[in-house]
Amino acid sequence: MQVRLSAPWTDPAGRQWVAGDIIDVDAVILAELEEQGMVEEPEGQASGSGETTTTPTSPKPTDPTKIGPGPGAPPADDTGN
Repeated sequence: MQVRLSAPWTDPAGRQWVAGDIIDVDAVILAELEEQGMVEEPEGQASGSGETTTTPTSPKPTDPTKIGPGPGAPPADDTGN
């Protein structure tokens, strides 16, 4: 997969890359770079075949246990409506 670096990086072979370089990485290296916040994946990024691809971003699923008022919310009314 090709990604654009957002920060300078030295690959496992010792080659140095600068921010803005587009590099081809495998899934393991990609995961490491993403974890460090060192990659950008611009929409419409060109793939190695010369075609333009887009990666849709889907919303993160909402954890049902985190829905509702926060800990600082006032207590619910118990007026018995």
